[in-house]
Amino acid sequence: MLEQLEHYWSSLPDEWRSGAISAGWIIALTVALILNVAYLTLAERKVLGWMQLRRGPNRVRIFGLGPGLGQPFADVFKLLAKEVIIPTNSSKLLFRIAPALALIPAFAAWAVVPISPNLTIAHVDAGLLYILSLTSAGVYGVILAGWASNSKYAFLGAMRSAAQIVAYEIAMGFALVGVLMAAGSLSLETITRMQGGNLLHWNVLWLFPLFVVYFIAGVAETNRAPFDVAEGESEIVAGFHVEYSGIGFVLFFLAEYANMILISALTAVFFWGGWLSPFEGVPRDVPLFGWLAQPSFWWLYVKMLAALFLFLWFRATFPRYRYDQIMRLGWKILIPVTLVWITVEGVLAYLHIGPWRAS
Repeated sequence: MLEQLEHYWSSLPDEWRSGAISAGWIIALTVALILNVAYLTLAERKVLGWMQLRRGPNRVRIFGLGPGLGQPFADVFKLLAKEVIIPTNSSKLLFRIAPALALIPAFAAWAVVPISPNLTIAHVDAGLLYILSLTSAGVYGVILAGWASNSKYAFLGAMRSAAQIVAYEIAMGFALVGVLMAAGSLSLETITRMQGGNLLHWNVLWLFPLFVVYFIAGVAETNRAPFDVAEGESEIVAGFHVEYSGIGFVLFFLAEYANMILISALTAVFFWGGWLSPFEGVPRDVPLFGWLAQPSFWWLYVKMLAALFLFLWFRATFPRYRYDQIMRLGWKILIPVTLVWITVEGVLAYLHIGPWRAS
């Protein structure tokens, strides 16, 4: 049986085989992302509980394992069982499409993310532009959700959120200009590999101000605390998705956490060396460290978890900012910081200082 399958597989055209392999990786990555999103919600509630001296979810089990491990699935089943209510005077087609427009870019962006030294689903030379275009497209789902609901509360939340996303998208784009200058390439694989050597070669060392700006902009773009003014319950109820229930609300909820995971992965790729090991360069005959020096997906995953912990830490620590404070931070502080540091980086490159000394 296995020999027949192998013979059939080898007889397929190369295009079909490469397409089937890509499809398999896409399905596997999508399932992994959905599971990570589910358990990120549990991790958030556990981390917040730990920081606030309480337990968090600890009742629902799954297959008798671990108190609380079944909580994400219980939440999903509860939300899926709820009735989907569509406002009478809403634009019904756009009302249904908006959640998908918010979610799809968060998953599609993973096509160009280098997951391991030998695995990138799509080898795109302009991967950085692809990432910027998709992360910018998510704002359309927010705007359409607020407008199509035909609700003043939802529309107000959508406008506030859209203005915030656009402001911080500019700061994020300028921060990535510095990464482009350092790598000399738009390819995410090249950006990762050029940080090889050891921890001192990572972009975060020479581009630290841009790293700070990028991560703050990422928190703001995902509407996470302390930038979650779109969901300021004391002001505008639940923001742009106030009219959504059931599966529609689930998709917006999924999009928020999927974007958190994406921003964490991109932070690791752009500034923390991606799948590169911080112990790279250690001789292989050194016990333990020789094995830890090998680049792998697990290094990327560990760095993602570190960035995600920062998301949760911020929520437990900072109070929500006023809207005028958020816009002032984006336009008057973060954007000027990126422009200044890009200039400094240009001077360093011209004088061949630091990572540019070989250029």
